[in-house]
Amino acid sequence: MDLFNETCFECSKLITNKYSTSFSTGIKAFDKRFRYPVYAIYGFVRYADEIVDTFYEHDQRRLIDDFREETFKAIDRGISTNPVLQSFQQVVNQYHIERGLIDAFLTSMKMDLDKTAYDDDSYKTYIYGSAEVVGLMCLRIFCENNTALYDTLVPKARSLGSAFQKINFLRDIKSDYEDRGRTYFPQIDFSNFTEADKQHIETDIKRDFDDALEGIKQLPKGSRLGVYVAYIYYLQLFKKISATSARTIIQKRIRVSDTQKLGLYFKAMLHQKLNVI
Repeated sequence: MDLFNETCFECSKLITNKYSTSFSTGIKAFDKRFRYPVYAIYGFVRYADEIVDTFYEHDQRRLIDDFREETFKAIDRGISTNPVLQSFQQVVNQYHIERGLIDAFLTSMKMDLDKTAYDDDSYKTYIYGSAEVVGLMCLRIFCENNTALYDTLVPKARSLGSAFQKINFLRDIKSDYEDRGRTYFPQIDFSNFTEADKQHIETDIKRDFDDALEGIKQLPKGSRLGVYVAYIYYLQLFKKISATSARTIIQKRIRVSDTQKLGLYFKAMLHQKLNVI
């Protein structure tokens, strides 16, 4: 069983490494005991997202419904022959991750099959389920069943997840709008995306970022650097997007180079040594 579990966690690690160099690097900054659990969370959410974003030639609605059913079966039984679900259910059961968080996430994934435009309420619902709850799942891991600390940091973790997702929306406007017909930001006309529209969104993101940083400083030491690495990666991406015109944002995907990411990683390590995070 130990070999089976290890290979399942390694599968989740492989998925993370293949899909996201940013998060892969950030996870390496965690204390070793947190790495497999975070890989398990990422592998799970990545594959659910893949179903609704790319499996167009298949019955996506049936696939995501099946994925939901198999997820909760794995959690209830404490076992799955699907390596992604096996590693995920272990983490859910070990750290007492609430089913409500998982359900909210899968509900947001399914929204991508139903909705192409969002109003204020559905926008908030989607961001909560697609991003904020992922941060809360990770927070459960970092707090290691310290309920008081978890409850204190919940609003900050939600702010960080919200900031990350809104930046993703800005970064991916071209593919979301042109390829998938999605417009996540309420009351925004992407056929006439203005600088005022962009600045309004950026003001909202900055508020989330400022709130999130206070929470990062309160995280347990073994998790603080890893979360801070992800924070400064996204902060750098946010700065690049902020310095780019609305017209350009519509036309191409803004990214942070691998060289810049490496520099930011070492910057984060320096900040930790100087005790400024």
